Amino acid sequence: MAYEDCTYHGIQDGPDSNRSDGEKWQPARILVEEPEFGPTERQDVTVLRDLAEPEFGGFGWGYNGGGTSAAAAAILADALGLGDPDKCGIAYATSPEDEVLAQLREDFCDDVLSQLCDQWRLRRGVVLRWSLAWYLQRGINELPAALRQLPPLQSQT
Repeated sequence: MAYEDCTYHGIQDGPDSNRSDGEKWQPARILVEEPEFGPTERQDVTVLRDLAEPEFGGFGWGYNGGGTSAAAAAILADALGLGDPDKCGIAYATSPEDEVLAQLREDFCDDVLSQLCDQWRLRRGVVLRWSLAWYLQRGINELPAALRQLPPLQSQT
């Protein structure tokens, strides 16, 4: 499997519909962008795609709940190359739910997504390394293909 580097960019809490400037509320989105080094707010990034929002509910982070679980399922399914979160068993409230993937999702919510603010960026390599550590801490030897050979560590040169 060829490694595709990317950055997940979460944008949440758009302008409130009650604001005086007339801006309307926007749902949370997770963009997949070409990776760049630098500050969180960047100009002229290349968006590769949006992660699909779940059919019921939407994405969230900065707390632990259904929106956070949906965001975790979408990010992990994409990063691990599992395909559609609903079909691979990682999605929140999907039947049948894969027990290992469901626990991975919920721990990713607790450890990572519940700690984030309204706008954030995570590199795919970070998500993969966190996931590998999670599997190893639990003694689970059957790894998703994306975790069998991690991308090289990159530094800004």
